[in-house]
Amino acid sequence: MSMLFILLIMTSCTTKKDDTPVPEKQTKKTEFDTYCNPVDIDYSYMSHYAYRGVSYRSGADPAVINYKGKFYMFVTRSHGYWVSDDMSHWKFIKPQSWYFNGSNAPAAAVLNDEIIVLGDPSGHGAVIKTNNPELGDWQTTYSVIPISIQDPDLFVDDNGKVYLYEESSNLYPLRAVELDPNNHFVPKEEQKDLFKLHPDQHGWERFGQDHKSDIDPYLEGPWMSKHNGKYYLEYSAPGTQWNVYADGVYTSDSPLGPFEYAPYNPISYKPGGFLTGAGHGSTVKDNQGHYWHFASMPISVNYKFERRIGMFPAGFEDDQMYVNTAYGDYPHYLPHVELEDNKNRFTGWMLLTYKKPATSNSTISGVERKVVDESDTGFMLEQEEPNYSAAMVTDENIRTYWVAENSSDSLYLQVDLEKEMTVNAVQLNFQDFNSNIFGRPDTLKYQFTIDYSTDGKNWSTMFDYSKNERDQPHAYIELEEPVEARYVRYNNLHIPHKYLAISDFRVFGKGHEAVPATPANFKANRQEDRRNANLTWEPSDSAIGYVVYWGIRKDRLNNSVMIYEKNAYELRALNTNQKYYYQVEAFSENGTSEKSPILETE
Repeated sequence: MSMLFILLIMTSCTTKKDDTPVPEKQTKKTEFDTYCNPVDIDYSYMSHYAYRGVSYRSGADPAVINYKGKFYMFVTRSHGYWVSDDMSHWKFIKPQSWYFNGSNAPAAAVLNDEIIVLGDPSGHGAVIKTNNPELGDWQTTYSVIPISIQDPDLFVDDNGKVYLYEESSNLYPLRAVELDPNNHFVPKEEQKDLFKLHPDQHGWERFGQDHKSDIDPYLEGPWMSKHNGKYYLEYSAPGTQWNVYADGVYTSDSPLGPFEYAPYNPISYKPGGFLTGAGHGSTVKDNQGHYWHFASMPISVNYKFERRIGMFPAGFEDDQMYVNTAYGDYPHYLPHVELEDNKNRFTGWMLLTYKKPATSNSTISGVERKVVDESDTGFMLEQEEPNYSAAMVTDENIRTYWVAENSSDSLYLQVDLEKEMTVNAVQLNFQDFNSNIFGRPDTLKYQFTIDYSTDGKNWSTMFDYSKNERDQPHAYIELEEPVEARYVRYNNLHIPHKYLAISDFRVFGKGHEAVPATPANFKANRQEDRRNANLTWEPSDSAIGYVVYWGIRKDRLNNSVMIYEKNAYELRALNTNQKYYYQVEAFSENGTSEKSPILETE
């Protein structure tokens, strides 16, 4: 069916409204047509530091597979896994039998009529399997694989052969071996070394925040995909706790290599925005034939391995793999929404709350936060200053948060959009401040209402979640019909914590004024260290931020970074022997500008 686009005649940048071509959608009957990262699931609470009284949720290293039309997501140390038939509603499964200490960076694949998994946290174990994952009657295959396994991936080829890829180290190479599914999955031969990191040539493989550490980076998180007969072995670097955690890919005509480094690496990279990082992922095909990439995204406040799950459109352009993370923490269309271009599923709904005034009737003081701070080791980002004021909920930083004195049902949090705007969706990101929850209690829930007003006096209900029984730490709610609002207010009813803490209260939709002008005087200069480039442009009036795109072909600028306010960026993710192309656009609550002319550097 042909798609209808809204086409407006382009006029002066100072007067035009947003012309971003967002295709009309054709939907099946479902609650929401959109989602917003991080994926809103009931993340498990970790117990590693219970003896120090530090409680935090985490979800990382997602292995997502399509089994009989349903999606199963296996996540590190979650004491079970999730299932969904639409990638929107995820139900947690407590299996009949599972790893007592939770799986660690689990591998999952479909073999014949069963799911096979490998994820024993000890690093030594047998493949387990089931043909009834929603019951979870997992059975062992008995033979403990005689390899010390870290971050495994199981890949089943079209001919039924099974391969194991594994490693998580800043010393050893990624390794692979064929397993015998007819003989308890024992290795058929010795492991084969495949490749190591080369941070001296690949800028994105360097360790630390923004790739600025001299510590040796970590190679981990393999995942094999096959497309048109070619093997794409994804891998992660440089470290899960950093904003630049990413996935790259090596390609081959054989599952055991030899493998060739893809010159367009990294493929999954999100160094900026509200929630950063897009590494240790898995790529899965949906029931409409489109690809999606699930990845780990760090928070690293309560502990360096405090993480969440992100979901991004992915695919292949000829033989080039891509993951589109542009506007990756703004609302995107779900798989069932048919679009002309699966690569671009951004709704066009903009953030309306950036740096907008926020008020509340309570702010904590005199309470020391309980965290595991390892920033002095060089393996964790430094903590933010302990400012718990309401202003923190509109700063687009998931690592800062407002904290109230308690969690009573009289608490409210209000944001003034400063102008009347169209509201399409809201996301509430609750934070674990001095939590005392461990494991997976089944009593957790968030109950609240959200009101809106055009004048701050007369209020209407936007959402009523007063009877909500779901555990939603990142509650994303799409309106059935958009509303006009200037003020949006959260009213607390019940949360499972002593203190109400919200990292960001995010409202999405569109303003009614002109979009920003295209950034002028865009410049790109490669540094003497060819892994880096300096990008600059003139500020665009009314812009709140910019998105910079780059790639190795003019028509495939597949990598991007979102930058708030600043009009310069040091790009440190380049490959030394590669030519690059660059482009920039401005954005605001009213939409996006036209993109700049494309620049190139040798």
